[in-house]
Amino acid sequence: MDICKIHENASKCSANTMECFMVLSTQAQKISIAMLCGLFGTLCIFENSLVLYLIFSSPGTRRKPSYLFISSLALADILASIIFVCSFVNFHVFNETDFSKETFLLQLGGVNTSFSASLSSLLLTALDRYISISRPSEYKLLMTRKRAWIALGVLWVTCATIASLPLLGWNCCTLDSTCSELFPFVDVNYLSSWVCLIMVLLVCITYAYAHVLWRAHQHVAYMEKHQAQVGKQNTTRMRMDVMLAKTLVMVLTVLVLCWSPVLVLMIYSIFAKLSNDLRKVFAFCSTLCLLNSMVNPIIYALRSKELYSSLRMIFSRFRRQMKASEESPEAESAHKSSMIET
Repeated sequence: MDICKIHENASKCSANTMECFMVLSTQAQKISIAMLCGLFGTLCIFENSLVLYLIFSSPGTRRKPSYLFISSLALADILASIIFVCSFVNFHVFNETDFSKETFLLQLGGVNTSFSASLSSLLLTALDRYISISRPSEYKLLMTRKRAWIALGVLWVTCATIASLPLLGWNCCTLDSTCSELFPFVDVNYLSSWVCLIMVLLVCITYAYAHVLWRAHQHVAYMEKHQAQVGKQNTTRMRMDVMLAKTLVMVLTVLVLCWSPVLVLMIYSIFAKLSNDLRKVFAFCSTLCLLNSMVNPIIYALRSKELYSSLRMIFSRFRRQMKASEESPEAESAHKSSMIET
């Protein structure tokens, strides 16, 4: 009897049924997934670590709530890359099934926590820009560092709690309910609830950014019309708000493009049965989430003047050190030659 047929019957929570979810049938598919995960994961960890260093090495950036939210996004992307790549490659490429249900749900909870925190951090960043542009005179009073840290604490605790629900008992094994066709042991009702949560976050982010873009357009029009009457400090601040707003819209665009295929297949799996080909497509589309985490720091470095300036200073310092290390052996050899001649 086909093992995937067993999955639909009483033995649906057996460890042997994990093989049903190993949809990569050829060596070429496994090598492709391994290369994509290795490339995206390595670049994501390096780039987001660099973003965290640039933010916290500069007193001017680490004190701003905007960059605290961006650092939370970078941290979430790092954790997502590490947990996702290790568990995904171990499962789909090496076909490792020597772990318990609890271990698998713990790994899945780590991935869900990281990706949910990444998206929620983007939502906090959108709200931060919304307040900054809609109520600029009250921004410093409303968005303090203390409130920013409290918001980040609530964010991470909430994401971890929601992601831990399958491990705490909301799974198809404990409830003897319908299992998801995309994730082992995951209850289909939990999957639909998680997808709804992600969709709500996307709608809220989209609404906030739509307002930010509208106000940014007004600021640009006002500066062009009243350039002489606007103070230099206010003009600089408006331009920074507009630049950061456009940057975050680019982040949102990349996010939607990378996550749309995964979310569409998740929604489709809730209402219809997936074929093996669609499940393979879902496995490859999952790597787009890593691509999103990899692209975000590139956007920061190119669009944020403060981070870009810090990055240039680091490169300049590195070049000076390399130049000094290259010249020091020559100077030492010249000194030794003069001593010998003497």
